[in-house]
This record gives sequence, C-alpha cells and structure tokens, in this order.
Amino acid sequence: MPKPKTVILIDDDLDDHEIFSIALKEADPSTTCTYFVSAQDALDTLASLQPVPDYIFLDLNMPGIGGIQFLESIKQKDGISKIPVIVYSTSILPHHRKQITELGAFDYFTKPPSHSELIRILKKIIHQ
Repeated sequence: MPKPKTVILIDDDLDDHEIFSIALKEADPSTTCTYFVSAQDALDTLASLQPVPDYIFLDLNMPGIGGIQFLESIKQKDGISKIPVIVYSTSILPHHRKQITELGAFDYFTKPPSHSELIRILKKIIHQ
C-alpha cells in the first residue's frame, strides 16, 4: 500500500482553501493538507514541518511575498528546495509561465472553472 501523501496549499483566499480541500478529499482521501494564507508563514514553517510535504500548491498573487518570490526563496533552501512546487493561480500570464519554469516549478495550472476538473488535475498530480 502506498504511503499517504502530504501537501501544502499557500493561498490568501480562504474560499480557495475550502474548494481545494473538498476536491483533494475526493481526489485522494488519504492525502493530508496544511494550509497557509501567507507565503512568508509557509517559508517560516517549512523547514520544521514534518513530514516534509510531497507537493506544494502555490498561488502567485498574494500580498507580501508573492508566489514568484516564494519560489525563488524555496529553491535556495537546503532540505526543502527539492519539494515539487505546483503553481495554482487564477491567472498565469505568459511571462509568469516562463519565469516559474525557469525557477524550477514542477508544474502550473490555472484554477479550473469546475470542481470535477480540479479533482481530475489533483488525481493526476498526486498519483504520479
């Protein structure tokens, strides 16, 4: 039996936390998620978080440290730089796609318009 996955969602929108949580439970009930509303809080906590998450889902547009800055920071930190980061944002502009790819994002997708599409995407990522 495969080990249950752990993920982090960093998003300042609490409604998106709820949507993500419901879809994640439907995609894989054994996966657990830790939620952060600030990229800074996530950076401050990640080094001590156990177990180390299997994936980080990251919004780009947040107050304070945004998703790009978070991605730059995490890729420079030993012990957490290898965690796959999936950018999960309302809009991903072409120059952001290039930038997040160059910074080593594992994947990216825009927040889908339907619940079933989000479940499909989460299943694909978690069961890789």
